[in-house]
Amino acid sequence: MAEILVALDRAAGRLVEQLVAGLRDGIRAGRIAGGTVLPPSRQLAAELRLSRGIVVEAYQQLVAEGYLLSRPGAGTWVAGGHAVADTPPAPEAEQPAVPDFDLTPGRPDLAAFPRTAWVAALRRVLSDLPHSDLGYGDPGGVPRFREEIAAYLRRVRAADATPDRVVAVNGSAHGLALGLQALYERGHRVLAVEDPSADRPRGMMAASGMRLIGVPVDESGLVVSELRRTDATVVFAGPAHQYPTGVVLAPARRAELIAWARAVDGMILEDDYDAEFRYDRDPVGCLQGMAPDRVLYLGTTSKSLAPSLRLGWAVAPPELGARMRGLRQDSDLGGSVLDHLAMAHLIAEGAYDRHLRTIRRRYRQRRDALLGGLAEELPGWKVRGVAAGLHVLVDLPEGSDEDALSAAAEARGVRVQPLGPLRFAPGPPGLVLGYAGLAPGRLVEAARRLGAAAGEC
Repeated sequence: MAEILVALDRAAGRLVEQLVAGLRDGIRAGRIAGGTVLPPSRQLAAELRLSRGIVVEAYQQLVAEGYLLSRPGAGTWVAGGHAVADTPPAPEAEQPAVPDFDLTPGRPDLAAFPRTAWVAALRRVLSDLPHSDLGYGDPGGVPRFREEIAAYLRRVRAADATPDRVVAVNGSAHGLALGLQALYERGHRVLAVEDPSADRPRGMMAASGMRLIGVPVDESGLVVSELRRTDATVVFAGPAHQYPTGVVLAPARRAELIAWARAVDGMILEDDYDAEFRYDRDPVGCLQGMAPDRVLYLGTTSKSLAPSLRLGWAVAPPELGARMRGLRQDSDLGGSVLDHLAMAHLIAEGAYDRHLRTIRRRYRQRRDALLGGLAEELPGWKVRGVAAGLHVLVDLPEGSDEDALSAAAEARGVRVQPLGPLRFAPGPPGLVLGYAGLAPGRLVEAARRLGAAAGEC
């Protein structure tokens, strides 16, 4: 029979709860091991200078919780399986070393976030906001946000957007997940994805329950003739600037893709993730403007402002949009009213357009610097795609080992993205290089180190 040490604060009262907590903590910490026979209630009460009734009540509570076992004539003892003290802590995930030059694609220049403008927008919103609007908002987004987004998309993306078709989402990935769930409920089971394409969204695509199939991309974009050979009724595509190839869906292919959607009673999920950044000309209008009944348009501030905002929008056909709003209501009751209103204020006051003009110039300079460095150091490498976005795809010379080259580059402090993991089917080697986060001089140095790494492979 064990002696039990439990610290009690008599001045604090609630002695039953203190005793229960002390014994429970001792069992969980392993100080009172499983199988230990506890003193009879009368004896423990005397040792702790408590009334017997307090000890009896504490024992009963711990028996009810499963920490103690008790049987008339056999006493009270500690149940096994509760100690956690000896359980070795889970090993911390090893964090990759921070490279000198991180060319991982898909990341904007986070230092360019317009902090002053954002704070001013929030301050203005808070000063004008009625108390009643601090409650739960419309799960599809507050009306002012939807109005400003719809007007913005009509102006800069030639979208057929009205406030009632806009659904506020936590980034385009969230919009994709909601859209796929709604489409699955409507009976869609096969989802076509461009090959190659971003690997990150594929997890949520698979979680939708749909079967994924890859459809090749060539210099004119998604090969619709190959899409027609599949049994897909939903396709995820980036018509304005395909990731990672950087190609634009050709006009004839746009018409073909819409015709396919009508023929199969299908839906096109349009990923318009970085259309703000076209450097040689104005971007083409979005596909949604040509077929609003067959396109779910997905946009985001993750590239234009910052991923941490988790702020985006979907423009959906009425029935699909209504279901997506319902799913938001059922899952998270909608997004941040303050962030929605701040974004609406930035657009309405022209601050968002001014910010885009500034960073568009910056990103074009950085793209030019990287391409100049690659041309100098690696003239045999071919850069694909239009002058747009935050990344370039580089075709490597035939026979190159992209994984070996990536490892050699990492050893020299340059992190890159091999093309292979972004493919469904094997293909020629390549690298995807992001340039948004590095100044021009550093991009030139990164190209020099890439050249040195290529010389080793």
